[in-house]
Amino acid sequence: MVIIFAMRFNLFRQSDIPEKYRPNFIHLYLDIAWYGVLSGTAVNFLNVYATRLGASGLQVGLLTATSAIVNLFLAIPAGHWISKRHTGKAVFWSSVLFRIGYLLWIPLPWLFDEQGQIWALILLTFLMAIPLTPLGVGFNALFAEAVPEPYRARVAGARNVTFAIAYMTTSLIAGYILKNTPFPDGYQIVFAIGTLGAAMSSYHIYHVKPLPDKTIAPPSDPIPVSDPRPVPRRGIPAALRTDIWKTDFRKVLLALFFFHFAHYLSSPLYPLYNVHVLNLNDNNIGIGTALYYLTVLIASTQLGRIVHRFGNKRVTGWGVASMATYPIMLAFSENVLQFYGLSFINGFLFALVNGAYANYMLENIPPHDRPAHLAWYTIMFNFAVLTSSLAGPAVAEAVGLAPALILFGAARIAAGLYLLKWG
Repeated sequence: MVIIFAMRFNLFRQSDIPEKYRPNFIHLYLDIAWYGVLSGTAVNFLNVYATRLGASGLQVGLLTATSAIVNLFLAIPAGHWISKRHTGKAVFWSSVLFRIGYLLWIPLPWLFDEQGQIWALILLTFLMAIPLTPLGVGFNALFAEAVPEPYRARVAGARNVTFAIAYMTTSLIAGYILKNTPFPDGYQIVFAIGTLGAAMSSYHIYHVKPLPDKTIAPPSDPIPVSDPRPVPRRGIPAALRTDIWKTDFRKVLLALFFFHFAHYLSSPLYPLYNVHVLNLNDNNIGIGTALYYLTVLIASTQLGRIVHRFGNKRVTGWGVASMATYPIMLAFSENVLQFYGLSFINGFLFALVNGAYANYMLENIPPHDRPAHLAWYTIMFNFAVLTSSLAGPAVAEAVGLAPALILFGAARIAAGLYLLKWG
């Protein structure tokens, strides 16, 4: 039924799309569908699994923070590496190396005790972050190269719908498996399903091909000796591309940093609150995330129209501010029905932000220099994730889970308003 609903709004209609673009669009939809399988299973339940093993707030935060540390140091080299290679091939092989790590999650209960598994997961996420860095830098560039600007909002919306369908379905299946299978066997099955999704996602990434960029035409005549353009500087600043911070793109970088920082502050607290305060079981969490992504699906069908009317920046800014409702409402929740209700409401807001912010960023990047700009975005993103993943549990330890969630909701409002005014 949800697929018919999506088709009703022409998100997957191909008849009005030039033939040369269609294979890329189809593989981008299938890539995100299988990534939804991965996300609805292994990724969705990783923090819950760690929490049930006895992980502290700091250890849950480290599952995210260790990856961010690696990305901070490798983002600029990854940008250089991507810029000198075929974008599609570089992204594909990065995805393969990164996603092998999910396979290694499966045998952990056979090898280690509870604390040993927690630290093994932290170590694996650290190692997986090495190929994840060029994957993160390169995929946004590949998307921009494979999808012409007039179709980006539409393709992003369709990808959100596809992701939501896969995520909803597999999160419900995973919750059912975990409810009816002894611990930790159920998690091993869930991780195996996620590994299959990861492999199939990489397969479809392989088939996404960059299109010729007609906006960058080669010169018809040799450049004269008296060409007035400045010669690129050498040295560390040139290698680090610090010149990007002298352009207007610095405003976008700062605005997105504050958005990601405010967004991820509360992420390590969700599994702790859901398991220890609301006493939710894995099936409850699966249903809640399915409801969340049901409204992601509904909102994504309208993303193109909303962005066309208000623009990517305004949709992103107001969406970020509105996302404050999730941590704030969670802090006042007392039972599973309230958890279901806030999950249903807030999926709509996430869909708008998730579909608009990347396009807001891309429309502010020169087409000829995407890898370097995206490398700096990756640095700011991971610095935000690192600091927030460590700060969130520390603040919660000091003031309590519920007050911290309310405070972090206020931070989202501030981040959204900052993006609207200064982004």
